[in-house]
Amino acid sequence: MAEGKKQHVMKHPDGGWQVKGEGNTKATKRFDTKAEAEVYAKEVAKNQGTSVVAHKKDGKIQKKR
Repeated sequence: MAEGKKQHVMKHPDGGWQVKGEGNTKATKRFDTKAEAEVYAKEVAKNQGTSVVAHKKDGKIQKKR
């Protein structure tokens, strides 16, 4: 099975949080809270057989799952 793209949870430039597939220029989906974005990212990552990378507000990596 081909591995999917890692799902990154990061601040959206226009406010809120976004989930972005690694290497994508646009967000897959945008959320009001980081918690909502992480739940969605976990589901996408699970379906694609990949992982989630959560970023802090400043963009630095907080944790990888």
